[in-house]
Amino acid sequence: MGKQAALLLLADGRLPAGGYAHSGGLEPAITAGRVTDVAGLERFLIGRTETAGSLAASFAAAACAGSQGGDLSGLPMLEAELDARIPSPELRKVSRDLGRQLRRAMNSIHPHSHFAALGRAPHQPVVMGVAAAVLGLGPREAALAILHENTAGAAAAAAKLMRIDPFEVHAILARMTARLDRLAVKAAEFVNRPFADLPAPGSPLTDIAAEHHRRSDVRLFAS
Repeated sequence: MGKQAALLLLADGRLPAGGYAHSGGLEPAITAGRVTDVAGLERFLIGRTETAGSLAASFAAAACAGSQGGDLSGLPMLEAELDARIPSPELRKVSRDLGRQLRRAMNSIHPHSHFAALGRAPHQPVVMGVAAAVLGLGPREAALAILHENTAGAAAAAAKLMRIDPFEVHAILARMTARLDRLAVKAAEFVNRPFADLPAPGSPLTDIAAEHHRRSDVRLFAS
């Protein structure tokens, strides 16, 4: 499989990996009145990319680097480090639910022994990194794929949650492309560092909102 095509496959929102059921925290932000218009949506997506997206990217890059050499022994420690960086139990569950679904999808369309080494419910960024390595991609591409997934998934949810022109949503994504490239390069710079030194950007309001959203009686998205 060609590298460019493989990257498009991983970043494709139509990949049956469960992302369509999640708004990336956008739904509770809209419910709370923190996002009400296009400008607010852009601020939300930038904030999400610089925090949750950047975190996921660094772990996807690290998982990819380890998997490229065939040594998966460090994955449990990588999982533990990511757990420590996600304070919300609900968001940890979401990450593992999405990881399990991504592993299932990738193991069905491109079977590989690495996927069996991921455990019962691996975190999504770790699975993304392993999948990227299996497809012949490097850490930067693994980081870029999950950055795109994190951003585009929340943006797609906006069309269902807000009265908004889809062209304006995609204009936001277009303006963010250089940011995603920059964050992917930055994430790949950590692959030779100890897992404990991986970035830990936080977004406490998102963690709190996720716990409230889980208890909501009326919601369109799982998160």
